[in-house]
Amino acid sequence: MPTSSQTRQPGDLAIGSFSDTAPWIVEIEHLAWLPGVDSLRARNRAQVPRLIAHRRSPQTLRTLTIAWGIGTALAGWRFLDRPKGNPASRIGLSRRLKQTFEHLGPTYIKLGQIISSGEGIFPEELVAEFKELRDRVKPEPFDVVRATVEEELGAELEEVFSEFDTRSIAAASIAQVHLARLRTGEEVVVKVQRSTVAELVAKDLAAMSWIAPALVGRIPVAALANPPALVELFAETISEELDFRLEAANMLDVARLLAATDQRAIVVPRPHPRYVTRKVLVMERLSGFAWDDAIGMRKAGIDTSKVLRAALVGFMEGAMLFGIFHGDLHGGNLMVMPDGRVALLDYGITGRLSEAKRLAFLRLLMGGTVNDARMQTEAMRDLGALPTDIDVEAVIRDLGLDGPPLDPSQMTPEELTREIRELTKALLGYGAKMPKELMLFVKNMIFLDASIARLAPDIDLLAEIAYLAGYFASKHGARLAQEVGVDLREVPLDLASVRGSFGIGEGEGGITYRELRERRETIRRRMEESGRRKRRH
Repeated sequence: MPTSSQTRQPGDLAIGSFSDTAPWIVEIEHLAWLPGVDSLRARNRAQVPRLIAHRRSPQTLRTLTIAWGIGTALAGWRFLDRPKGNPASRIGLSRRLKQTFEHLGPTYIKLGQIISSGEGIFPEELVAEFKELRDRVKPEPFDVVRATVEEELGAELEEVFSEFDTRSIAAASIAQVHLARLRTGEEVVVKVQRSTVAELVAKDLAAMSWIAPALVGRIPVAALANPPALVELFAETISEELDFRLEAANMLDVARLLAATDQRAIVVPRPHPRYVTRKVLVMERLSGFAWDDAIGMRKAGIDTSKVLRAALVGFMEGAMLFGIFHGDLHGGNLMVMPDGRVALLDYGITGRLSEAKRLAFLRLLMGGTVNDARMQTEAMRDLGALPTDIDVEAVIRDLGLDGPPLDPSQMTPEELTREIRELTKALLGYGAKMPKELMLFVKNMIFLDASIARLAPDIDLLAEIAYLAGYFASKHGARLAQEVGVDLREVPLDLASVRGSFGIGEGEGGITYRELRERRETIRRRMEESGRRKRRH
């Protein structure tokens, strides 16, 4: 049962990294919604193949509506945008797909939102267009929200809450969020699922599975995430988000692993002991600075570089040591509390690695640290990114993984384009794909990389990489050596390959993120100028 705020350290800090002022104490044995969650998760995972099973013919009007929308977008691109050449062709297609997704509603908006946070995974034109879908979801009327809350909690709204803001503070494709106060006095956040989204998602996944095979090779911005693979990944992700009991359990798991590694610089909101159902999630209300408000944080005396380091270390420790990590880091899911700790929000998408995949993932990271191409390639195979019967030596040879890293800043636009094209062609030829967990991890790392620009633009990247390697060596070196066979306490970090990838000579010093971004901008301008010259001739 909820208790009043504690004046001493809350007892549940022993099991999770929560706030110091508890609106209630999390006692695992007293969480009414927790029993059976593992079975729910297993059933949810088992239903994905059925949801995306390929059908010979469309079964619903919804399928035809979606096929018509995407078909119209592709036709417009083919006859109007494609003749203009790149990059106008890619921009035009991305814009048409974004408009189609927006028209098709919540499921496709959610897919667009996932793509929008995949910088470095999906083409930049597609990411840029789909970013506009992040805040374009109209909230449901409050009477619909009230009906959902009352049905799920089995009580009148006023019996549970003394205050309930009728305006949502955030409205996404799956749910919307309201501020409220319980009858017992605690300030809370209430996440309410959209009333018909579960049924719509099932219909949309059926439609996607029918349409996706026809799009193979027809959408140039699909990159390695070919349409059928993207549908499968999306189905695995969105089906988990439709049961808030799974999200609440994710919150506990992440809080526990943060406590286990003594990573108290990150805080998880407490889910309520009773008020968690499939469609409603009541949780502790936390407040602080927006993730991008670096100026406000610095004025308050917060060291933003330490904030960023805490987020990075906590994220990596969860993935490497426990195989569990927050799967959707972006500015809306992170805030910085007045004491400098990071509040981590929204656990609908969470990466979960089996033990075998966790060890493969660990080998992938350790292989990169010591520049072991064979270890990395074998790890990619074991993660499911490459076929199980792949010829590892052939992959290393064909992709040039055993050679020195290329410095893109020293390559002509034609050379860089050719290198990317050949690499993509070779990967596709080997049957490469992007497993869900790897995509989520890479997407998060790209977000944290971009956060450096605001929070720590002048840190020495080489020194920071050396610090992280030293941190994991001193704190987890024995365990990593036992699990992977690489002892970071004895094997030196291969900074030469890092220097090579950054284009830094041996005689040069470090490089700040600001300087690295300038190098990237130079490459981008050269690529654009090369494209303009080609179009003129």
